[in-house]
Parts: sequence; structure tokens; C-alpha cells
Amino acid sequence: MPQTISVVENILNANDRLAEENRARLDAAGVFSINLIASPGAGKTSLIEQTLPRLKGRLRVAAVDGDIATSLDSDRAAAAGADASVQINTGGECHLDAVMLRGALDRLDLTQFDLLIVENVGNLICPANFKLGTHKTVLVASVPEGDDKPYKYPATYRGVDTLVINKIDLLPYVPFRMDYFQRGVQALNPGVVTFPLSCITGEGFDGWIQWLIENTRKE
Repeated sequence: MPQTISVVENILNANDRLAEENRARLDAAGVFSINLIASPGAGKTSLIEQTLPRLKGRLRVAAVDGDIATSLDSDRAAAAGADASVQINTGGECHLDAVMLRGALDRLDLTQFDLLIVENVGNLICPANFKLGTHKTVLVASVPEGDDKPYKYPATYRGVDTLVINKIDLLPYVPFRMDYFQRGVQALNPGVVTFPLSCITGEGFDGWIQWLIENTRKE
């Protein structure tokens, strides 16, 4: 067992070093970057699709989409207006890592972009353990998932910089206790920046877009 722990630590340490190199590349190019994590179906791709048109003419955006197979998400990002879109197929891995992102960065001329949106593989466990080198980690939660997720996945909620609560248009139809959910979030991550919104109605998007623009212009 100690040997197994040592191997895992070595893998994570090596990943963290590469993540620092990725961050340095992004910083040198003046690109602000976010890592979107969520469970499958929470709405990461829908969030990207609704975000890109609202940033058109304001920020130059590249999208990197991670998935086990297919280029469906990358195709959707390109159709929504991404200035460049790169697909990473993990071949079965349940998360992106710094090596994978480095490969995607090699395919982009970072000097041509202001913002990089990385869509991680749909999973609430593995992506939280592997740094990519992005500036912010954004967790997309959704109303249909249930209000117990902060309590069931504390490490994930504790480690994120920003929280998007998607599909709030379903609140009248789903037994989701917002106060209970937010108490769980605040206990783990006090003061975390939170954006309740709907990719269907557009409610709540103004704050999210402003946050992206303000953080990008800081870089």
C-alpha cells in the first residue's frame, strides 16, 4: 500500500510541474483561462454555446474540449463562434491532465486569443485531482442533479474558484432546495463566486459574462 501511495504522489507531482509550465505559457501570451468541470449532463457544453455569442466582438476565445471519444463538443463550440476549437480524446481516461492540455496548447497560437475555455471530461471526482495550469476552476452544477452534491463531493466543491448553478429554469419543477445546497457550498468554500443561470432562458448570464470579461482584462 505505501508503494501505491508513493506512485500516485509522483504522478500528481509530475502533473503539477507540467501545469505550472502551462500556466507560464498562458501568462506569457496574456491569455486568461478557465477549467470547466461538472458531472455529465450538467451543461458545460451548453454553457459554452451560450457564452461564446455573448463574447463575440469583445474577446477572442479558444475552446479546448475533453471527452473520452468523438468531437461532438468541439464541433458545438466551433459552431457557437469559438475563434479556435481543439478536441482532446482521452481514450478512456476520466479527466484531462496537464500533458493533454499542453498538447492542445501546441495546436494554438496563443497570441491570437484573450480567453481559453477548457471543458473537462464529465466527472465530479477525477478532474478535481489533476491541475491543468488554468487560472480558474469553474464547477458547473445543475438543478436536476439534486441539492445534495456539495455534501457527497466535498473535495470537488472545496477546490473550485467559481460555481455556476445551471438550469435554474427547472426550479419550479424539481425538488431542489437552493438554501440547503448553498449552505453545503458555503461550509466547504465560503464566499465562492456563484452564478445561478439558465442556458435556456438566458437568466443570470449578465453576471457570468461580466466576470469573464473582467478577469480576462486583468491578465
